[in-house]
Amino acid sequence: MALTAAGLEGIVAAESSICFIDGHEGILSYCGYDINVLAEKANFEEVVYLLWNGRLPKQSELDELKKALVAARPIPKEVEQFLASVPKGAVPMDVLRTAVSMLSLYDPLARDNSITASQKKAVNLMAQTSTIVTSFDRLRNGNQPIGGDAKLDFAANFLYTLTGKKPDDVMERVFDIALTLHADHELNASTFAGRVTAATLSDIHSAATSAIGALKGPLHGGANEDVIRMLLAAGSTEKLLEQAKARLDAKEKIAGFGHRVYRTIDPRARHLAALSEELGKRTGHVELFNMSTRLQQMIKESKGLDPNVDFYSASTYYSLGIPVDLFTPIFAVSRMSGWTAHILEQYRNNRLIRPRAEYTGEPVGRAWVEIGDR
Repeated sequence: MALTAAGLEGIVAAESSICFIDGHEGILSYCGYDINVLAEKANFEEVVYLLWNGRLPKQSELDELKKALVAARPIPKEVEQFLASVPKGAVPMDVLRTAVSMLSLYDPLARDNSITASQKKAVNLMAQTSTIVTSFDRLRNGNQPIGGDAKLDFAANFLYTLTGKKPDDVMERVFDIALTLHADHELNASTFAGRVTAATLSDIHSAATSAIGALKGPLHGGANEDVIRMLLAAGSTEKLLEQAKARLDAKEKIAGFGHRVYRTIDPRARHLAALSEELGKRTGHVELFNMSTRLQQMIKESKGLDPNVDFYSASTYYSLGIPVDLFTPIFAVSRMSGWTAHILEQYRNNRLIRPRAEYTGEPVGRAWVEIGDR
């Protein structure tokens, strides 16, 4: 009898040295470094280097990576023209998925699937995914894309090229931490999709495009958009709790709660809650944080569920002035670091990923019935 589990829950599908999760203890680590330590001490570029190389960079290595990411920021003019031409009201994740796929058409290393070439393409994908998101938002609002500032680090440059304003130190640090917290999460749906594609020895752009397609789904990357819409639609704590109770009574799920892996609070949610409160006080959106904490208390008391990474990232991103429909694309901007790390790891020790299915259909050997007798 084959070992089966709905949704592959609990099934070990790969060996990896990138990310470790203990869902019962609420532990998340990248390459052995606890997420709490990284959130407190690391900047996002250090985390990117760590995921790609398995160790923290020396200062010279970090400087080199930052320089490479800055150099890779510009996107081909054809991709920018595509961003300007998409239909009004296009879903940003659809635009991002298509634009990332387009990048391969203009990459001189597109047909070189070696590890060295793929590492260079990973740098390009990290930088250009960010540029795609910010350029698209500016173009759809009738503004010209901003080329960026070579003196700004990854997080600050994203906010600058999105809003046209350079963030202060607090906003930069908040967003940098948010990127770190979203960078990787073991074999989640999008990472697994990317590794499955990479395992066929398809190129890194194809694998990243597969991952983006999986992230788009509301059961994976779209939950933080649902959370902020829920908070904004309610407008008050009383209304929010009333609506949440009605949904629970109807046995409906509440976005931002529960997790396939964690059986305690998502360690990333603790940091994002603190960031949401700090930023909310600075920007006049602290009521969103207060509403969130009350809802968290109610859900915990009634259902025993804890918030996941999406719950407090919603109010954090909103306080940063980020449009709601860009929440999931920003998830992709961060997670590109983890996706590319896993894709490179798959290339280095590849075996085609080909699971089996437990057959539950009609008995084998069914008799053929002529079409006139059916």
